[in-house]
Amino acid sequence: MNNKIEEVINHVQKSSKVSDENKPLILDKLEEWKSEDKVINDVAVRFENWWMEMEPIFAELGWI
Repeated sequence: MNNKIEEVINHVQKSSKVSDENKPLILDKLEEWKSEDKVINDVAVRFENWWMEMEPIFAELGWI
């Protein structure tokens, strides 16, 4: 996972689409995530919980 985070850090640093004032904020958060493997797991768990709540709604609409 650290390799993927490092790739994102490099991309953000080189990106012209990310404003100069937002870059330090994004890079700080990425560095924090890089040092905390647990954070990535938290994101996956939150997405899984969101999906469990939304799946019945999507099914009712016929989207899945």
